[in-house]
Amino acid sequence: MGIVAGLDSSPDFTRIVVCDSDTGAVLRQGYAPHPVESPDGGRPSDVDPQAWLLSLGEAAGGGLLEGVQAIGVSAQQNAVVPLDAQGNTVRPAMVGGDKRTQVAAADLIDALGGREAWAQAVGCVPQAAQPVTKLRWLARTEPEHAQRTAVLLQAHDWLVWQLLGRPIRRTTDRGGASSTGYWSAATGAYRPDLVELALGHQAMLPEVIGPADAAGRTPEGLLISVGTGETMAAAFGLGIGLGDAVVSLGASGSVMAVHPEALVDGSGMITALADATGMHLPVVTTLNAVRTLRGAAELLGLPDLESLSELAMKSTPGAHGLVLLPYLEGERTPNLPHTAGTLAGLRRESMKAEHLARAAFEGMLCGLADALDVLRARGVEVRRVFLLGPAAELPAVQAAAPSLFGTQVVVPQPADYAAIGAARQAAWALGTSQGSLDARTPPAWQGAVAQVLEPGEELAVGQAVRQQFVAVREQTHPGAF
Repeated sequence: MGIVAGLDSSPDFTRIVVCDSDTGAVLRQGYAPHPVESPDGGRPSDVDPQAWLLSLGEAAGGGLLEGVQAIGVSAQQNAVVPLDAQGNTVRPAMVGGDKRTQVAAADLIDALGGREAWAQAVGCVPQAAQPVTKLRWLARTEPEHAQRTAVLLQAHDWLVWQLLGRPIRRTTDRGGASSTGYWSAATGAYRPDLVELALGHQAMLPEVIGPADAAGRTPEGLLISVGTGETMAAAFGLGIGLGDAVVSLGASGSVMAVHPEALVDGSGMITALADATGMHLPVVTTLNAVRTLRGAAELLGLPDLESLSELAMKSTPGAHGLVLLPYLEGERTPNLPHTAGTLAGLRRESMKAEHLARAAFEGMLCGLADALDVLRARGVEVRRVFLLGPAAELPAVQAAAPSLFGTQVVVPQPADYAAIGAARQAAWALGTSQGSLDARTPPAWQGAVAQVLEPGEELAVGQAVRQQFVAVREQTHPGAF
């Protein structure tokens, strides 16, 4: 078929991969940071979206896109670009999630009648980072900007629209729409009443088109696929399907899996996202993943997580009876927002640095296993778990994860999976437009190169450790699940 490109506009940079459209082999790559500075050196909450275009242009320099026939766009989720009636930005894009929008989230939950009302309406409960919450904040804090807002786009919608030369038609995909808080993955429809509840008035929303559809062609004739959010693009780039779950180890953790239907969860623990293929991507989040390891390393005076892992490997499964409930920032899964962590099972023989290190790894992984079980309890099949993030490379994580999760664990080699997913989507749209691919079946690209870990003989030991964790959790927080 030819050559396609995928670009991923993350919170900090643009990365572009150019791939063979038949096999997915990466032929060329480009990278550029966003020209964005924050006064305090942290990640800014407001960004001029022109910065995304500037880094895109820089990343694509040197003839990187020569011969490319189609481009797919992946971008950070939850960024809202409010436009006026003429298509100009009303204010900088609102990105990320911060404390200023937490009050707006609580306000919205109450305004619709509670967490269950939101879960039933759109499959998720408003969080600080979500677009619907940012609209409420905008209406309350910058009413003049809210009043001028006539069109709402997310980051990937805006980039696709710019690449196409700002046409009258604006589009998005199911994946991006499902993370807004005003589109339901279960019904496949917007809830304009929720936009009005948040913003104070109606606004134009992009048309949701199919996973294999093209958003259009550039003035030069280059095909642009529909695009999607980073989470959905990474899942598509990894090539996950039914029976696969992805556990992502960041400061906080997330567990997602491919499922044929949307899951409505009244407790709000499950966020019902759509994926980039026409299926569903239920997600469960924990607030404490790698931050648990960093805290333990600091407590033990260790310089890095590699040292913590090395120390933990000197202990044995079960950490001599030490159990850490890793709820250091409160917790979302289970819903214990105001709790703290707990260290249980202290005995004279267990009070050694290596046992505490081991308990930190086991506590983090058991917290993620709890999140996996939330999905399993709703009928989601989990035959293997993809483990992502730099911490997935740590020996202590790899030693414990298969037996604690109770399934095969796959650790993919680090790669730009969101950009690869965007390129795969571009190949799908290109093939569909040429009649060489079916709109219901994405191109079969080579899967991620990965290390495969089996629970093997350790399974029984791991499940005993897990039961020890569950017993302490139930005793400390009865009925948390």
